[in-house]
Amino acid sequence: MTEAAKEKLLDALGWKLLTELQKDARVSFAELGRRVGLSTPAVAQRVRRMEDEGIIRAYRADISPLSVGLPITAFIRMSVVGNVLLKLTARVRSMAEIVECHRGTGEDSFILKVNVVSVEHLKDVIDRLTPYGTTSTSLVLGTIADRNLLGPANLNWPPSPNQRSSR
Repeated sequence: MTEAAKEKLLDALGWKLLTELQKDARVSFAELGRRVGLSTPAVAQRVRRMEDEGIIRAYRADISPLSVGLPITAFIRMSVVGNVLLKLTARVRSMAEIVECHRGTGEDSFILKVNVVSVEHLKDVIDRLTPYGTTSTSLVLGTIADRNLLGPANLNWPPSPNQRSSR
Protein backbone atom coordinates (compact mmCIF):
# COMPACT_ATOMS: atom_id res chain seq x y z
CA MET A 1 0.00 0.00 0.00
CA THR A 2 1.44 3.36 -0.95
CA GLU A 3 1.53 6.14 1.61
CA ALA A 4 -0.82 8.24 -0.56
CA ALA A 5 -3.38 5.41 -0.71
CA LYS A 6 -3.06 4.84 3.03
CA GLU A 7 -3.54 8.56 3.74
CA LYS A 8 -6.68 8.58 1.57
CA LEU A 9 -8.15 5.63 3.48
CA LEU A 10 -7.14 7.15 6.81
CA ASP A 11 -8.63 10.58 6.22
CA ALA A 12 -11.15 12.04 8.69
CA LEU A 13 -13.96 9.98 7.16
CA GLY A 14 -11.90 6.80 7.26
CA TRP A 15 -11.17 7.34 10.95
CA LYS A 16 -14.88 7.93 11.63
CA LEU A 17 -15.63 4.57 9.97
CA LEU A 18 -12.90 2.83 11.98
CA THR A 19 -14.11 4.38 15.23
CA GLU A 20 -17.68 3.24 14.63
CA LEU A 21 -16.55 -0.27 13.66
CA GLN A 22 -14.42 -0.52 16.80
CA LYS A 23 -17.47 0.37 18.87
CA ASP A 24 -19.73 -2.12 17.07
CA ALA A 25 -18.33 -4.36 14.34
CA ARG A 26 -21.81 -5.80 13.68
CA VAL A 27 -23.28 -2.48 12.55
CA SER A 28 -24.80 -2.66 9.06
CA PHE A 29 -23.26 -0.68 6.20
CA ALA A 30 -26.52 1.29 5.97
CA GLU A 31 -26.37 2.32 9.64
CA LEU A 32 -22.65 2.99 9.39
CA GLY A 33 -23.36 5.25 6.42
CA ARG A 34 -25.96 7.18 8.42
CA ARG A 35 -23.49 7.66 11.26
CA VAL A 36 -20.69 9.01 9.07
CA GLY A 37 -22.67 10.65 6.26
CA LEU A 38 -21.96 8.26 3.37
CA SER A 39 -24.13 6.10 1.14
CA THR A 40 -24.29 2.37 1.83
CA PRO A 41 -22.30 1.46 -1.33
CA ALA A 42 -19.61 4.05 -0.48
CA VAL A 43 -19.27 2.64 3.04
CA ALA A 44 -19.06 -0.92 1.73
CA GLN A 45 -16.36 0.06 -0.76
CA ARG A 46 -14.25 1.93 1.80
CA VAL A 47 -14.54 -0.84 4.39
CA ARG A 48 -13.58 -3.50 1.82
CA ARG A 49 -10.55 -1.44 0.77
CA MET A 50 -9.51 -1.14 4.43
CA GLU A 51 -9.87 -4.92 4.77
CA ASP A 52 -7.89 -5.52 1.56
CA GLU A 53 -5.11 -3.20 2.75
CA GLY A 54 -4.89 -4.90 6.16
CA ILE A 55 -6.07 -1.87 8.12
CA ILE A 56 -9.07 -3.89 9.34
CA ARG A 57 -7.67 -7.28 10.28
CA ALA A 58 -10.71 -9.08 11.70
CA TYR A 59 -14.14 -8.90 13.30
CA ARG A 60 -14.42 -10.75 16.60
CA ALA A 61 -16.76 -11.47 19.46
CA ASP A 62 -15.49 -10.04 22.76
CA ILE A 63 -16.18 -12.81 25.25
CA SER A 64 -16.08 -12.27 29.00
CA PRO A 65 -13.68 -14.86 30.48
CA LEU A 66 -15.50 -14.67 33.83
CA SER A 67 -18.86 -15.43 32.19
CA VAL A 68 -17.52 -18.59 30.57
CA GLY A 69 -15.88 -19.98 33.71
CA LEU A 70 -12.40 -18.41 33.55
CA PRO A 71 -12.35 -16.12 36.60
CA ILE A 72 -8.57 -15.69 36.86
CA THR A 73 -6.55 -13.54 34.49
CA ALA A 74 -2.80 -13.32 34.91
CA PHE A 75 0.24 -11.98 33.13
CA ILE A 76 3.27 -14.24 32.94
CA ARG A 77 6.56 -12.61 32.11
CA MET A 78 9.25 -14.89 30.75
CA SER A 79 12.99 -14.48 30.45
CA VAL A 80 14.59 -16.96 28.11
CA VAL A 81 18.20 -17.73 27.36
CA GLY A 82 19.60 -20.00 24.72
CA ASN A 83 18.07 -21.63 21.70
CA VAL A 84 14.49 -22.16 22.92
CA LEU A 85 12.65 -19.57 20.84
CA LEU A 86 11.16 -21.98 18.28
CA LYS A 87 10.22 -24.56 20.93
CA LEU A 88 8.68 -21.92 23.20
CA THR A 89 6.76 -20.37 20.30
CA ALA A 90 5.31 -23.76 19.39
CA ARG A 91 4.45 -24.45 23.03
CA VAL A 92 2.73 -21.08 23.50
CA ARG A 93 0.66 -21.54 20.34
CA SER A 94 -0.49 -24.96 21.56
CA MET A 95 -1.72 -23.72 24.95
CA ALA A 96 -5.38 -22.63 24.91
CA GLU A 97 -4.99 -20.76 28.20
CA ILE A 98 -2.67 -18.20 26.59
CA VAL A 99 -4.83 -15.55 24.95
CA GLU A 100 -2.01 -13.11 24.12
CA CYS A 101 1.76 -13.41 23.80
CA HIS A 102 4.04 -10.49 23.09
CA ARG A 103 7.78 -10.62 22.45
CA GLY A 104 9.60 -7.57 23.71
CA THR A 105 12.80 -6.02 24.92
CA GLY A 106 14.27 -5.70 28.40
CA GLU A 107 14.55 -8.34 31.09
CA ASP A 108 11.35 -10.07 29.97
CA SER A 109 11.58 -11.74 26.59
CA PHE A 110 7.84 -12.48 26.51
CA ILE A 111 4.70 -11.23 28.20
CA LEU A 112 1.80 -13.67 28.14
CA LYS A 113 -1.81 -13.06 29.14
CA VAL A 114 -3.64 -16.13 30.40
CA ASN A 115 -7.19 -16.94 31.48
CA VAL A 116 -7.62 -19.93 33.80
CA VAL A 117 -10.27 -21.58 35.97
CA SER A 118 -8.27 -21.72 39.21
CA VAL A 119 -4.96 -21.06 40.92
CA GLU A 120 -4.16 -24.75 40.46
CA HIS A 121 -4.79 -24.34 36.72
CA LEU A 122 -2.46 -21.30 36.69
CA LYS A 123 0.21 -23.36 38.46
CA ASP A 124 -0.11 -26.02 35.73
CA VAL A 125 0.28 -23.38 32.99
CA ILE A 126 3.40 -22.01 34.68
CA ASP A 127 4.81 -25.52 35.12
CA ARG A 128 4.40 -26.16 31.38
CA LEU A 129 6.35 -22.96 30.61
CA THR A 130 9.25 -23.26 33.07
CA PRO A 131 11.28 -25.69 30.91
CA TYR A 132 11.75 -22.78 28.47
CA GLY A 133 12.85 -20.05 30.89
CA THR A 134 12.25 -18.15 34.09
CA THR A 135 8.70 -16.97 34.80
CA SER A 136 7.27 -14.20 36.92
CA THR A 137 3.50 -14.04 37.33
CA SER A 138 1.09 -11.26 38.30
CA LEU A 139 -2.62 -11.78 38.95
CA VAL A 140 -5.05 -9.23 37.57
CA LEU A 141 -7.22 -7.76 40.32
CA GLY A 142 -9.23 -5.52 38.01
CA THR A 143 -9.13 -3.94 34.59
CA ILE A 144 -9.03 -0.16 34.18
CA ALA A 145 -8.93 0.11 30.39
CA ASP A 146 -10.08 -3.01 28.57
CA ARG A 147 -10.11 -1.78 25.02
CA ASN A 148 -9.40 1.83 24.17
CA LEU A 149 -10.24 2.76 20.60
CA LEU A 150 -7.50 3.51 18.10
CA GLY A 151 -7.96 6.85 16.39
CA PRO A 152 -6.17 9.89 15.02
CA ALA A 153 -5.35 11.08 18.57
CA ASN A 154 -3.01 8.09 18.92
CA LEU A 155 -0.89 9.59 16.13
CA ASN A 156 -0.49 13.01 17.80
CA TRP A 157 3.06 12.73 19.09
CA PRO A 158 4.69 14.73 20.43
CA PRO A 159 1.69 16.36 22.07
CA SER A 160 1.30 20.10 21.96
CA PRO A 161 2.11 21.91 25.24
CA ASN A 162 -1.59 22.28 26.19
CA GLN A 163 -2.16 18.51 25.61
CA ARG A 164 0.75 17.57 27.88
CA SER A 165 -0.89 19.13 30.93
CA SER A 166 -4.02 16.99 30.47
CA ARG A 167 -2.14 13.69 30.26
